[in-house]
Amino acid sequence: MNRSTRAGRALAVAGAVALVLTACSGGSDDAGAEETADGGTGEPLLIGTVLPVTGSLEQLGPPEIAGVDLAVQEINEAGGLFGADVEVQHTDSSDAKNASIATASAQELISAGVSAIIGAASSSVTLNIVDDITGAGIVQVSPANTATDLSGYADFYFRTAPPDSVQGDVLGNLMVGDGASNVGILVFNDSYGTSLRDVVEGVVTEAGGTVVYGTSGQEFDPDETNFATIVADAIAAGPDAIAILTFTDQTPPIVRELAAQGWDMSKTYFVDGNLENFGTDGATGFPAGTLENAQGTLPGAFPSEEFQARLLEVDPGLTGFSYGPEAYDATMLVALAALKGGDSSGETIQANMAAVSGADGGTDCTGWEECSQLLEDGEDIAYQAVSGVGPFNDANDPSSAFIGIYQFGADNMYTFNRSEEGEVPED
Repeated sequence: MNRSTRAGRALAVAGAVALVLTACSGGSDDAGAEETADGGTGEPLLIGTVLPVTGSLEQLGPPEIAGVDLAVQEINEAGGLFGADVEVQHTDSSDAKNASIATASAQELISAGVSAIIGAASSSVTLNIVDDITGAGIVQVSPANTATDLSGYADFYFRTAPPDSVQGDVLGNLMVGDGASNVGILVFNDSYGTSLRDVVEGVVTEAGGTVVYGTSGQEFDPDETNFATIVADAIAAGPDAIAILTFTDQTPPIVRELAAQGWDMSKTYFVDGNLENFGTDGATGFPAGTLENAQGTLPGAFPSEEFQARLLEVDPGLTGFSYGPEAYDATMLVALAALKGGDSSGETIQANMAAVSGADGGTDCTGWEECSQLLEDGEDIAYQAVSGVGPFNDANDPSSAFIGIYQFGADNMYTFNRSEEGEVPED
């Protein structure tokens, strides 16, 4: 993947959205303020996003952005919030190797006066910006962060994707269930990779297996480009299965090296950070049959055809839907929390996020029209997430989640196989 091309796109995105905000003091005579169901008043809601338009998670950006835009469109078509349209300002997060991009994006959104930020996708990127965002009293909701050390990180930090304890458990059991007793792990030295590796290793070990390569101290640098020795060492350790715990930049050269060294690619496992429809053409494509019967895991319930169609209406160029539902849910929860609390401030949204997710019970509801009407009628709600996650727990993680299991065909494209549901442990 060409980083210079990505950088150019980042500059384009940075200036792509300009918003004019109406100044409101919150008084009943202010323009743009409308009395809410609980008797309060609310100013227009401004949401920001810090999502990957460039970098090693670039493939996640389009469906996540589409998910946010779909939620905003749905809200505004139903009359908006507090008598005004919800507005969204998109920025680029890039990745941890280009940390200055996310830092600048976060500062741009803080200065713009957003009440909530959807993002980042990368756990490492979030760890670079979360203190600035939450310290400013802005709610941050990631649709894709999975690092376990982000559980309960801050009162203003939430996520609609489960921590690696869930995906790692499913992945480890998937390999063991497929007959692997000696597992190799190709993992980069990033909080995402090591967090997921630790969970997988624990599951494999508890099942009586052994991680023969990729334990602590055997990670590779995220900037590594030559994988000949790394792959040779992993194969020499005698694994029955190999999991690749990286982002998309490192994955194509790893796959090519594994195939060149004679590894049985059907015994290869991918994860959300690199599960991609690689195909047979272009810079990331492989010869037909390379990945046939390889598998991968991805947090989230498989989106319905109806929801996929709605995302495609927003962005007809989508080639995948990873974390699109989670981004939609994050945006919906932010808006519903504002409505329940009576204003669009970060403090009010934070105080009501758990409640609208169903943490305290309430009437099940889906979508903006149904859920907002219940709130306006004075009822408590339990928002039913498109992604299938359960209500927020005390660590602001989803209390439960589905992990999808996918399988590659001869065209190096993956298709949905089945889902496994898991509970999210609380510390």
